[in-house]
Amino acid sequence: MTKQRFTPAYPVELRERGVRMFRENRGDYSSDTAAYKAIAPKLGCSPDSLRVWCQQAERDVGQRGGLTSAEKDRIKELEREVRELRQANEILKKASAYFAMAELDRPFRK
Repeated sequence: MTKQRFTPAYPVELRERGVRMFRENRGDYSSDTAAYKAIAPKLGCSPDSLRVWCQQAERDVGQRGGLTSAEKDRIKELEREVRELRQANEILKKASAYFAMAELDRPFRK
């Protein structure tokens, strides 16, 4: 099991608002970093969170390479399914071994 860092779950509306604010006001700043640093405190998030949201929004509309949100969700769903199937297979293997041993322990009949 992999350890995941805790990240606050910001509401979707806040993320969308942050991306919209960045896009509308980007021209007022000398760089993307300056824009992130100025806009993020107004939203109550870190500049890095805002940067990640903006980059993901660009991926979702095809402006940037990488996985879209829908693709990431699908991968998570498939990984969960694989994990459940592996657990089920492990249970079936153990049950099969148990019943095979029980069969060997039965007295032989002619």
